[in-house]
Amino acid sequence: MPISTVGIILRRLGLSKLAALEPKPAVVRYERQRRGELIHIDTKKLGRIAAVGHRITGDRLETTRGIGWEALHVCIDDTTRLAYSEILTDERKTSAVGFLERALGWFAGRGVTVERVMTDNGSADRSHAFRGAVAAAGLKHKRTRPYTPRTNGKAERFIQTSLREWVYARPYASSQERTLALTPWLDHYNTQRPHTALAHRPPAARLRQSQLLGSTEETVASSRPAANHDRSGEPGQGSPKATGGRRRAASLRRLTTPVTLAQGGAYA
Repeated sequence: MPISTVGIILRRLGLSKLAALEPKPAVVRYERQRRGELIHIDTKKLGRIAAVGHRITGDRLETTRGIGWEALHVCIDDTTRLAYSEILTDERKTSAVGFLERALGWFAGRGVTVERVMTDNGSADRSHAFRGAVAAAGLKHKRTRPYTPRTNGKAERFIQTSLREWVYARPYASSQERTLALTPWLDHYNTQRPHTALAHRPPAARLRQSQLLGSTEETVASSRPAANHDRSGEPGQGSPKATGGRRRAASLRRLTTPVTLAQGGAYA
């Protein structure tokens, strides 16, 4: 049998590549325990807009060529899924460093102290300038395995959501109009949009829960008797019985109230 015929049959069966014969690696899902313990950073090129494109009109003959690209920079917290985004002119190291610094300031303004940052292996992320900015902020820099985008899956997933619910959700007459639509959409994502991984709650609800649980643990630790021979045993302010499970449960019950984020940060 000719080799070309064999190739046609294999392609028809979806077996034309060796990767199709190898078992897919197991999906490893993880989530950091503390807010800010790890943030994911990634970028996505977006074509500039001069008019409504073929995705909306369906006419590929009416195209605008040569107007260039913009870069969507995203940052998402591993634990709370709280997200920050900007549209910048490019993906170069100067833009990457500036975005990192503004993202850290935005998260700090919402009570999230960042410890680690994960990026891919792009030239900007491997640059001395970016590594210096990470070190200056006192962070640990983690990079994904080459050609394995799933390692940075939370950022990849957030980019897909951004494309579906903001970038291509409606027609935009210009790039500026699309950029202006980013801020209200991102606020909706953080404070109102249900997230499947967060039990159908928005990221701001997980952030508030994390803050309340953190303050509860600190209260429990500080209210315990300093000496081991304290045998009062009464359920007062200094007893773990009064400050442990009951206070934690009361904190979680209070999460049913509307959740908002502190204002003052700029998304783009």
